[in-house]
Amino acid sequence: MFLGTFTLKLDDKGRFFLPPRFRDAFKDGLVVTRDQDRCLAVFTAADFEQRARKALSAADTQAVARSYRRMLTSGASDDVPDRQGRVTIPQILRDYAALNRDIVVSGALDRLEVWNTEAFAKYTTENESSFAELDEVIFAQE
Repeated sequence: MFLGTFTLKLDDKGRFFLPPRFRDAFKDGLVVTRDQDRCLAVFTAADFEQRARKALSAADTQAVARSYRRMLTSGASDDVPDRQGRVTIPQILRDYAALNRDIVVSGALDRLEVWNTEAFAKYTTENESSFAELDEVIFAQE
């Protein structure tokens, strides 16, 4: 499970250091791809494969399924962190998420999210007030 929020920096090659607590989870590989809300998702290779299989289960005749698969995979990058725990984010993904030198890496249970610092601050501010209400929506189905 990925938890916590970390303020990190991208180097000139578009790399960042994975927080040490997460390095073991990604030692066998990872996939960085677009996520919702103009952030990036960092999945373990196994979790991304599971997500890809689920996306493939939707019929090709459904435009929404084709669109989702294209967005999920067209900019995706598979990688293995180097010995120092660095991960490279390709330029196409940095552009998508408007990443500059300072970034936020946030745990999102089954993945990490990589955010532009200003976008993350804005998202957090805009969604804090509705967080309590979401509790009722999410857990009312139990």
